[in-house]
Amino acid sequence: MATIKDIAKQTNLSASTVSRVLNHDETLSASPETKQRVFQMARELNYRTVKSRRMQNLVHQKEAGKTGDTKIGMVLLQSQKEEAKDPYWQSIREGIEKESADRGITSLKLIRLQHMVKAKDDLSELDGLVVVGRIDTQILESIYEYNRNIVLINQDAHKDQFDSIIFDYEKAASLAMDHLGDCGYKRIGYIGGTERISVEEAQALKKKVYIPDARKTVYESKMKERNAYDRDLLFVKEYSIHSGYDLMKGAVGKGSLPEAFFIASDSMAIGAIRALQEANIRVPDDVAIVSFNDIEMAQFTTPPLTTVKIPTEEMGRFGVKMMLDRLEGREMPVKIIVPTTLIVRESCGVKMKKLAENHPLKDIHLEGNP
Repeated sequence: MATIKDIAKQTNLSASTVSRVLNHDETLSASPETKQRVFQMARELNYRTVKSRRMQNLVHQKEAGKTGDTKIGMVLLQSQKEEAKDPYWQSIREGIEKESADRGITSLKLIRLQHMVKAKDDLSELDGLVVVGRIDTQILESIYEYNRNIVLINQDAHKDQFDSIIFDYEKAASLAMDHLGDCGYKRIGYIGGTERISVEEAQALKKKVYIPDARKTVYESKMKERNAYDRDLLFVKEYSIHSGYDLMKGAVGKGSLPEAFFIASDSMAIGAIRALQEANIRVPDDVAIVSFNDIEMAQFTTPPLTTVKIPTEEMGRFGVKMMLDRLEGREMPVKIIVPTTLIVRESCGVKMKKLAENHPLKDIHLEGNP
């Protein structure tokens, strides 16, 4: 069966140009002669567009109750090292893999951003792409030239052509900060990381694109509202368990620890607790902690972490469901905003029975002994 690469070779055009011509991209600046040459070669090679092949395959698969022939690309913007450092991304990936397995999808291609340049020519042969993480707009547009079926996870689309699955960062961070306030803590510190948009390797050599972290922004805003903001209680590095450990050691070394910390990821919180234990500082008796993500390990730390739950595995599963729905013919882009919940455990030091009586909020879930 002929491919876009075959047509590109015969017409001396790039695979990207051929793909855009065949998909009737109105933004492409190509002469009528060039477009005619592409379509003529496609007819001679008996080429059928990915969309026509996809729709035909899906009709047969749906009739047979199978989706095994569907080919999905899972684009991970984190390096292997970055993914290993943060279970947040691993959980989204596992959700994609589990849902694909449940749906009988056997062709799930892993593509990391670092290898995207080499992989671009193959993107048009996939039915769709599930992109995990924050990606530079220019890269996203270049990917769109090769494949029009894209679902974004953990990034708002901001454009009408993409599906997206996100959560409200500000609302989630506010759950953590408001809970610490409700517990009576006034002097609160912050430990967090830096968020950056993934760029291609060539761009990364020139610059790193950092974006404001909503968790830090909410922390600063809440503390200023309470007239309790102190820049010396703010500690930021990269997102990793080692950074959490190092930052908390630095906070301990400065002396005069705050009553509580909002820590922007469970991984960092685990490292921070280790640093406190080494300094014989008790959690929550001496310092309370509320963190973010609710990774599996959060309930097994000593003490168990109070944290804001982000339904990461469900986000991955929804990514596959949305892709299949799009491949079955849906054209209208969809945005899903998943809910977040505060999971109250022992690290915040609150008397949970009293909290349940005074703050019966639906966004709070209590675990452990009252």
